[in-house]
Amino acid sequence: MTVRPIRIVGDPVLRTPCDPIRTITDGTRALVQDLLDTVDDEGRAGVAANQIGISLRAFSWNLGEEGGLGCILNPVIVELSEDLQHDDEGCLSVPELFFPRTRSAYARCVGMDIEGQEIELAGEGLVARLIQHEVGHLDGVLYIDGLERSVKKRALRQIRETL
Repeated sequence: MTVRPIRIVGDPVLRTPCDPIRTITDGTRALVQDLLDTVDDEGRAGVAANQIGISLRAFSWNLGEEGGLGCILNPVIVELSEDLQHDDEGCLSVPELFFPRTRSAYARCVGMDIEGQEIELAGEGLVARLIQHEVGHLDGVLYIDGLERSVKKRALRQIRETL
């Protein structure tokens, strides 16, 4: 079991769009296992590959009874609802800070599993928030980028104070 350290805001890998996974190799399988091991730690809902220093399009999730434990390669968001949800959001790469963030209430993404088979992850509430948050990571975007202007200003100040 390998729980990898999480990269923290300021690390350039978090701001770099991730490359697609073109071939499933032993390295890909090891990455998936590391993502699953890393997300399977208390208080973690999702981990993107770049959060553990690997700039490839993959993320894992741990949604307990609601959505289980899993990993998706090359996820693409294919549907977002117009209905919105407003809630506090946090991130392992922005430790211990939570800020109000608006997201679509429903999200659906498609990608592939470790066998190369197409899979889908979809849902409302936490699942929708997770999909949008983790795909954002893979695009080089942190959740703080989408905060309301006044909240973002406060968030950046708090980040500077804590780092």
